[in-house]
Amino acid sequence: MTAALLPLHQLGAIETNGSVNFGVCFPWLSAQDGNRVSVKVIHEADRFLQHVPAREFPLSHGQLAPYGDYWSGTVQIAGPSVPGSAWGTPGTYLYRYVVRNPNVGELDWILDPVSREFGSGKQSAFTLGYTPYEWSAAEANWRVPAQSDLVLYELDISEFAGDLRRASGLMPYLRDLGVNAIELMPLSNVGGVIDWGYLPIGYFGVDERFGNRADFQAFVDCAHQNGIAVLVDMVYGHSGVDFPYYDLYTRLRYRENPFMGPFAQDLFSSFGKSTDFRRELTRDYFHSVSAHWLDVYHVDGIRYDCVPNYWDGPLGVGYANSVFELHRLTRERVANGEPYWSRFDAGNGTLRLIQCAEQLEDPQGVLRSTYSSSTWQNATFDAAKGVARGDRGRIAGLGLALGAFGYPSALAINGETVDKQSLQYIENHDHERFICNFGLNNPDEAQNYLFLEGDRSRWYKVQPYLIALLLAKGVPMLWEGQELCENYFLPDNGSGRVQMLRSVRWDYFYDEPGRATIALVRNLLALRRSAAQFRTGEYFFFNDWERYASKGVLAYARWTPNGYSLVMINTTDQEQWVPFWFPIAGNYREELQGGTLDDVVALQERWLQVPSNYGRVWSIP
Repeated sequence: MTAALLPLHQLGAIETNGSVNFGVCFPWLSAQDGNRVSVKVIHEADRFLQHVPAREFPLSHGQLAPYGDYWSGTVQIAGPSVPGSAWGTPGTYLYRYVVRNPNVGELDWILDPVSREFGSGKQSAFTLGYTPYEWSAAEANWRVPAQSDLVLYELDISEFAGDLRRASGLMPYLRDLGVNAIELMPLSNVGGVIDWGYLPIGYFGVDERFGNRADFQAFVDCAHQNGIAVLVDMVYGHSGVDFPYYDLYTRLRYRENPFMGPFAQDLFSSFGKSTDFRRELTRDYFHSVSAHWLDVYHVDGIRYDCVPNYWDGPLGVGYANSVFELHRLTRERVANGEPYWSRFDAGNGTLRLIQCAEQLEDPQGVLRSTYSSSTWQNATFDAAKGVARGDRGRIAGLGLALGAFGYPSALAINGETVDKQSLQYIENHDHERFICNFGLNNPDEAQNYLFLEGDRSRWYKVQPYLIALLLAKGVPMLWEGQELCENYFLPDNGSGRVQMLRSVRWDYFYDEPGRATIALVRNLLALRRSAAQFRTGEYFFFNDWERYASKGVLAYARWTPNGYSLVMINTTDQEQWVPFWFPIAGNYREELQGGTLDDVVALQERWLQVPSNYGRVWSIP
């Protein structure tokens, strides 16, 4: 089902030469039924002054095809100064809509569903005297990395750096680490000050706690100049309760809703509300959100949160249709030569648009049946956790998961090839840090589990898992601070899970666990970058209980026609010696600690030493 772009030039608050055009689509809210809609506006500097109320302006009713009732009006803002007020001067203005309905009375504090800026809480915003961001000259030459080359770093702006401007300053650090793509937890507007962002109430802009739209454009520009692609996490299957298309119609006591409603699974019904993709407005709205972030903010892709909440099958109108429509739009924009869209052109008839699904119920299926280019999957995480807790029987599952068995690397769809990858991680925002598997400290906080932490004195136990992960098949992903052996514990539920700030402790960069861990990560990512077998090569897991798994050892090979590497990790506290038969004769170099294996004879048994809680990587040539 084809999705259309909303006429954004008619929606939201659009400032031109000191006046602002307001436009909002509220289907089923007509003037003929006695409804009235107005907008209240106040300068941000006046918002806490008791003698300066917001100014109210009535809007006129009309129709916006094909969606229905539309309210609009123009307000002159710039003008003579007002004593005791900032009205008329440049800066940020806050606004909200008011509905007066004959049945329920006055309904105030209604957000604009298409606002591009936000104030704190339930307030939309615009900037008088807004100047469009001027992209750097280098932006025209930016190209999205190939899927197989991606090294992803997930982060929350608040926890990583505080705001967008400070986060921009850390781009050289990420580049030096070996990262070439970042996945940002939701930037959309939410009601709270400390929040993960998964209950959005505004979709077209950046929450004011991070900065403004120019700050985010500068952030993306800086990322691209450092060779780093940017993905944004988008929540389309549900919203927060203050999202205007839920909030307004609930307060109007309508029995139906032109945007919200049961669809697919309803996994957030206790604190969020489902969006109904059977509605044309809903489909077009979220399609427009995706296009807006690619066009205005130059993001390189989208991570789609909680796909089951709008998954109605590969031929449905929900998730599958959403990723198809964005792929189609991107192909059209590239073909038309529209500015900056060439970043997605791989030059061989394929696109490098990153569309990453969080479909943990069927990650293989979502890659095989949709235009998704990548997917989260928990098999690697779950198996690694089991092994870390002493279950050597999970080594086989970990070895298979690291090889992305069952996942396609590319598929031909409708006459074109779409590259495919699964994400590989042992940490992400949803779970406690991996170090927590080896013991918790802060025993005095045992009754208040929010403040438990992993025991960083056991940092060395994480090493073999990092080696296996960062040289595996697929797209490796690090969670902010993982390279510093960050050790926060995360509860499985409760408000403290999502409304507690767990800032990256950059002082960890300087202590022994942090220095050792980041040195290993840098080494591994440099190795992945320099040796093609770790990015595009084949994978074979040596699933042998007697020789390897029973000793806590995992072994796999990566190879291309021009290079072969054997990766072995030891998850135990004792050094292990294990046999191996190299398929290629010659002299092998050891990539992690140096040294060589000389005069290797093909298919002749060699006994290999693997240090405790560490690993070895032997490569030829």
